[in-house]
Amino acid sequence: MTLILRGGQVWTGDPERPEASAVAVSGGRIAAVGDDAEVRRAAGSGPVEVFELAGRTLVPGLQDAHIHPVWGALEALRCDLTGAADAEECVAIVREYAAAHPGQPWIRGGGWAMDCFPGGWPTRELLDSAVPDRPVFLPNSDHHSAWVNSAALACAGIDAATPDPAAGRIERDADGRPTGVLHEGAMDLVARVLPEDTAEEQLRALGHAQAMLFRYGITGWQDAIVGPYGGAGDTLAAYRQADASGLLEARVTGALWWDRDRGLEQIDDLVARRGEPGRRFRAGAVKVMQDGVLESATGALLEPYLDSCGCATGNLGRSHVPAELLAEAVTRLDAAGFQVHFHAIGDRAVRECLDAVAAAVRAGGARERRHHIAHVQLVDEADIGRFAELGVTANVQSLWATHHPQTDELTNPMLGERRAGQQYPFRRLLDSGARLAGGSDWPVTTADPWQAMHVAVHRTEPPGSAHSGHPGADRPFLPEERLGLADILRAYTAGSAWVNGNDAEVGTVREGMAADLAVLDRDLFDPAAGVAGTRAVLTMVAGTVVHAE
Repeated sequence: MTLILRGGQVWTGDPERPEASAVAVSGGRIAAVGDDAEVRRAAGSGPVEVFELAGRTLVPGLQDAHIHPVWGALEALRCDLTGAADAEECVAIVREYAAAHPGQPWIRGGGWAMDCFPGGWPTRELLDSAVPDRPVFLPNSDHHSAWVNSAALACAGIDAATPDPAAGRIERDADGRPTGVLHEGAMDLVARVLPEDTAEEQLRALGHAQAMLFRYGITGWQDAIVGPYGGAGDTLAAYRQADASGLLEARVTGALWWDRDRGLEQIDDLVARRGEPGRRFRAGAVKVMQDGVLESATGALLEPYLDSCGCATGNLGRSHVPAELLAEAVTRLDAAGFQVHFHAIGDRAVRECLDAVAAAVRAGGARERRHHIAHVQLVDEADIGRFAELGVTANVQSLWATHHPQTDELTNPMLGERRAGQQYPFRRLLDSGARLAGGSDWPVTTADPWQAMHVAVHRTEPPGSAHSGHPGADRPFLPEERLGLADILRAYTAGSAWVNGNDAEVGTVREGMAADLAVLDRDLFDPAAGVAGTRAVLTMVAGTVVHAE
């Protein structure tokens, strides 16, 4: 049976034939692309089923190049604070959840926003008022800090005498007592006493996340941390079990976690964990988190953060992996056939990652590499062109590039006017020849790629988003960095397929490619329709319908 999808706009992502109006699918692959007559002729005389696009747009199945789907779903299924507007609402949600789950020994979940609290940080006393009798552990939306109550601090043995770990910081009051917020590696002090997620919980969460992503038209992703991190468990076994059982229908690349407390000796362990590629899952990448985030002053900068008076502090942020060790590690990982998936927010972290790739190139010679740097919030002008020179992909989370409270009220004052005006340089990177990939970082922010594409194109808050009512939400954030819709759509299709290692099979609509396709609910390129709010009415993976409305 041949399936013909006709009567709409086909955005192929193929520069040799960027547009068509019909596609034929047979045997899980794209059999023909063209106009209606061409595709019908190619289908031959065998049985045919027709799907009417009815003026809507068909695109290659999207891929998310930086996402944490199992963790995101677990948080959504637990104490979910992502919709809370202020401190009072956060506390109310925690109190209600705890009351509804009296048998849970720990209250877990997360997703609170820093702008809910004065100065960005909540206190243990707030949590104690909601849950006095059980420990609580709630990472914030960016997952670089966690909010805990007194019971959790006691379980972990954290008090005023507890030193900050090498890769983290305990927020303290004037007397040195923990206030209830743990940054970066300090989260691990409590994470090590958390109950482990069960295999059943992880598989349920994976199925929940996969169904949600299919509704967006996402057919594959790169899980940006496969390993224990910040209170979340290792998902490697769950992915392999889901792949073997057929539960996993999407194409997934796992980025194995680089333990910041270990050194080069862990490379042998990573090789062993990589194993052999499965049916739909492979663990071919390694995730290196090089710095923190700007809003907590842990992102690694070339020049110091500013204080509330606009004066330079002594704080340059934190490089989690020393630059010399990073260069050696990336060189060895590169030689072992790994892709390296970097987290780099600050300009110093970006430079250190690029320098590490340059060291690998010098050691290993010129060849195709698929290393990528996620987030790239600040990139020094001298480093913009190095992405293309070194073949490093910029993995962009475009949803963040707006005038939302966390940026305007917390981050920008610490950067100063000059650096605040250089954030998320997507247009400069693209114009320099860099390859872009698109990712959400869910559950840090929504997994909805269409909201992210709206921001990439307009640099304003998407209609109906949590911050759309914030003053300045409709004012473009550094509009000179806008991308065209085709640019960001290409990042979410061919660009992400490239970094996920699937570009020989998916990412464009071309004859012979696997039929990973999404039919959208509108003509995507009609300005009156808008991009935000788009959904998939049909999603296919290898010709199999995995979502239909």
